Amino acid sequence: MGDAYEVVIIGAGMSGLGLAARLKETGRHSFTVLEKAASVGGTWRDNTYPGAACDVQSHLYWYSFGEQPDWSHVYARQPEILRNLERFSEAHALGEHIRFGTEVTHASWSAQEGVWVVVTARGERLRARVLITAWGQLDRPARARIEGADSFSGVQVHTARWPADLDTTGKRVACIGTAASAVQLVPAIAPAAERLTVFQRSANYLIARQDRSLTDEERAWLVAEPDRYRARRDALYHARDGWVVGLHDDANPVRAEFVRIAREQLETQVPDGALRELLTPDYAFGCKRVLVSDDYYPALGRANVDLVTEPVTRIEPEGLRTADGQRHDVDVIVHATGFEPLDRTGGVEVVGQDLRSLREVWKQGPEAYLGVAVSGFPNMFMLYGPNTNVGHHSILFMVECQIAYVLQALRALDAAPARRLDVDPEVQLRYNAELQRELADTAFSAGCASWYKTRDGKVVNNWPSSLEKYRERTAVFAPEDYAHG
Repeated sequence: MGDAYEVVIIGAGMSGLGLAARLKETGRHSFTVLEKAASVGGTWRDNTYPGAACDVQSHLYWYSFGEQPDWSHVYARQPEILRNLERFSEAHALGEHIRFGTEVTHASWSAQEGVWVVVTARGERLRARVLITAWGQLDRPARARIEGADSFSGVQVHTARWPADLDTTGKRVACIGTAASAVQLVPAIAPAAERLTVFQRSANYLIARQDRSLTDEERAWLVAEPDRYRARRDALYHARDGWVVGLHDDANPVRAEFVRIAREQLETQVPDGALRELLTPDYAFGCKRVLVSDDYYPALGRANVDLVTEPVTRIEPEGLRTADGQRHDVDVIVHATGFEPLDRTGGVEVVGQDLRSLREVWKQGPEAYLGVAVSGFPNMFMLYGPNTNVGHHSILFMVECQIAYVLQALRALDAAPARRLDVDPEVQLRYNAELQRELADTAFSAGCASWYKTRDGKVVNNWPSSLEKYRERTAVFAPEDYAHG
């Protein structure tokens, strides 16, 4: 029959670990976390490329409960975030609940038993009253689909799969892509590369990080005085939550100020007029992800760095061919091309009521109620689900709202052991209609192409408002939103 649990969590990244810790804190121990890799960390375990770091200030990018880390920088680097996640797992004794090297291939709802049957790649079968998906939005790397990619004779990697032994010192390197990972990678490898060629499809809005090391004195008093730590965190929280206004109508002063800041940085850091023109976006601020960097523009101005805006049409054994017929000979090709955000199934075949698969239900784009529950999939909840990404803040606050909501749902199941929580389809329909109306008034719905939306323009990744509003929407679990059964 396999092992049986109250809760099965898929994924031991930040969301899965956070929920696991809160389950233990609330006295729940009948759960397991299934992790396909050999260690915790999720995206912070996978993304080890040079320069990898967080785009949100360190003191915001952590759980609100438990011991707060002693951060070394205003913006934490990948190794430090991963170390703190490992320490978090150890501090909460989560290892005893995690099955590493366990890839989930299939999960199906058994109406007869009232449980989820979870199948792993090794053929194991587990049963769970509640299934939680914590595989995130950015777990499946996307490579540029370029003819001849398999013919390249050099090294070809994706930023999310950076080999530990890859050294680009003295190499000719091509970076395909200029978004979030590229603006971190390019400054990190440019000084030592023989030549770095950056291939840009579209320019991005970029604002300064203003990153720096925290002094020993700052670190000491933040650790020693929790009230100061919370005060800094609260100040950052409210400041950033106010930024969401800048992602709405064009006329608001917050957006105008951000555009001014972005243009000023471009003009200040890129004195070459021709290069500056290539780096000037031609779409609304916020339509694509706004990037943060202090050193990307200066890196592009180096003598050994070239910015190419001609489309790459083919990869050949010696390098890349662009639309103008030029061949760019390189030793290493890096795909800084992001992830497959519209495939939100984590590579798992999830089958709910009436044998309908999640992939089928989402064929027009993923959607959920509050980004947490999907009609037709009883007793299943998502962390960092559809329309819960934010362009102005820390995703950890959204996830903590979802964790609190899930804990309430578990208490509702405790009170009615025979019940199955399946969100009413009309509730989900009304919620998403309202959500899309709000999103239509944001920059996310402007005319550019982005990973935020489907090909037909439906925004399926982002939340349209403040974190405070999401907190209010998820603060109370309403049993009446769920069908009885």
